[in-house]
Amino acid sequence: MDLNAPVENLKGVGPKTAEILKKFGIKTVKDLFYNLPRDYENYEAPTSIAEIRPGKVVIKGKIEQLSTRRARRRNLSVTEGVIRDNTGAIKVVWFNQSYRLKQFSSEKEYYFTGNYELKNGRYSLISPSAAEATQIDPTTGLGPVYVAHGGLKSGDFRRLISGSRDKFALVPDLLPSARPGERREALYAAHFPDSSKSVEAAREYLAYEELFELILAAKLNRRENEKLKAPEIPFQLEKVKTFLGTLPFTLTGAQKKAAWEIFQDMERREPMNRLLQGDVGSGKTMVAALAAYGAVLAEQQVALLAPTAILAAQHFEGLSKVLGGLGVRVELLTGATKDKAILKDQIKAGEVDLVIGTHALLTDDTEFAQLGLVIIDEQHRFGVEQRQKLMLKSPASLAPHLLAMTATPIPRSLQLTVFGDLDVSVLNEMPKGRQPIKTQILREIEVRERLYPRIVDTVAAKNQVYWICKAINDDPRTETTSVKSRTAKLQKLFPKMTIEYLHGRMKPAEKDAIMERFSRGEIQILVSTTVVEVGVDVPNATLMVIENAESYGLAQLHQLRGRVGRGTVASECYLLTSGEIPPSRRLRELEKSNDGFHLAEVDLKLRGPGEIYGALQHGALDLRIATLSDTRLIRRAQKDVTEFLKNPENMVKYEELRAGIKKYQQLTTLN
Repeated sequence: MDLNAPVENLKGVGPKTAEILKKFGIKTVKDLFYNLPRDYENYEAPTSIAEIRPGKVVIKGKIEQLSTRRARRRNLSVTEGVIRDNTGAIKVVWFNQSYRLKQFSSEKEYYFTGNYELKNGRYSLISPSAAEATQIDPTTGLGPVYVAHGGLKSGDFRRLISGSRDKFALVPDLLPSARPGERREALYAAHFPDSSKSVEAAREYLAYEELFELILAAKLNRRENEKLKAPEIPFQLEKVKTFLGTLPFTLTGAQKKAAWEIFQDMERREPMNRLLQGDVGSGKTMVAALAAYGAVLAEQQVALLAPTAILAAQHFEGLSKVLGGLGVRVELLTGATKDKAILKDQIKAGEVDLVIGTHALLTDDTEFAQLGLVIIDEQHRFGVEQRQKLMLKSPASLAPHLLAMTATPIPRSLQLTVFGDLDVSVLNEMPKGRQPIKTQILREIEVRERLYPRIVDTVAAKNQVYWICKAINDDPRTETTSVKSRTAKLQKLFPKMTIEYLHGRMKPAEKDAIMERFSRGEIQILVSTTVVEVGVDVPNATLMVIENAESYGLAQLHQLRGRVGRGTVASECYLLTSGEIPPSRRLRELEKSNDGFHLAEVDLKLRGPGEIYGALQHGALDLRIATLSDTRLIRRAQKDVTEFLKNPENMVKYEELRAGIKKYQQLTTLN
């Protein structure tokens, strides 16, 4: 069977279902088969209701008397019902899960897994998971639990996979080191487990397969990079010392080390392929300025690509101040630049040393005389093709050096595996004077009493507020407050304040205009989606509110929090939670720590690599099962990849493997 066949080829996948699946990256049969269960419930020995005791339980029964009501607290719905078996009945409660009303048939039996506990003076089964009894193999009692996508719940995925059971026999082998049929057996066991041991064996193989593909892609990328030639940019110590002497501050030790690593790279004939990672506010731009100055001293041009016009303008303003006095000509090229044709002629003639811009740098008519260094800020905001287009603007015989920057701290284990083809510099120190951000978890019922007074005090002190919301518009199917409705509520509460909203569907010029007004202090409260996650520095923004904080990953919460605390005034971040469920560990960790590298390690353990790398590449890494902390499996894959590459014919022989690693090659390469 062709695993790359459209998912519509499978039984039970109609146009509507296919559309939902494709929105979440499930486009082919392979995508569906590799959409592995996130967990397994053991339904082998359910407890009868007559014997139920407090704690985690599994019961089997029918459900009736379902209804949903609004709780006294805002933004909370309660769905209640009665579960009954032949020994008795108990109450079941779900919070903010009103879709449960349509999930069940009173004629069918279901397995329910959850905590049976005392709530409001009465024992109830609280927010249990549910699986239709007919979907569970009675011989094993193990039920796969899938992540919900859009309107498709775990049970929908069980039905789709069950309907395709016969297709697993046709899954072809992939890895040269695997025994015949091992891939097919692993995928089948992952979806139709006959024991816990078979699940473990399946996960072992599939994790190894992913790591093999990822490491192979990284090694192939490094090979390709080593074939290229770049301009040699000598390190000019005395002139760099003079530059540092003009700065009103001293570089941190981490900045000095990163700059030295970059200077060493640029002296070589092989193009630099380096990632500069540092927490928000750690001074990446100043390191980039040093690299740019070194390139200009060697009569090379530099291009700095930024994701937004306002961020490009901020870089232009800052770098003009530190480099302009040293004879470096710095120019800004965006869609709004006047006399673009004249500026592009000057760039082509080599009269401009450093060009800072957005996508305008990528157009065909933007040409360079001698492009020796490309700096990409927040490189994950640009696709592979966009990056390659900028890299190709160097003279045909030479490739420019590349410095990519990201404010997302990456765990060491992730660096070694995902970024095996490039070098990494780390800024793990904060400049002197940076104030730590005080973070507090706040329940929604405490907002009026504790948060609103802080907003009043903040604005009275001539400082500003970010308020982050999940959605742009209200959706009756969810309990989430949207940007627009939150703005309206705050405008009623604080009529004398200027309060506006911002979201990703606005036109770029409109977004830039609002951010510019916020930067100038004309807006006191900016209600926004996560579009401000990576943005300009607004030193007067000292208060951050993140609504529905539980719905964000730890890395993203840390990035959002980093929008405040950019000046010398102590800043605060409030994480708002709804419902009665205690805050998660990730919120507790964020409350305790401002260290992005510590939080990245925690995130890797709690949520896996997809969340962290997703922040870098919009989730495209999508490791479904591999654990990058499993050094034993990584060593095995690295050893096998090395052996595999000793025979050049292997990359021709294993066609499906060659096709499979293409996405990883696009992810890990930066040239």
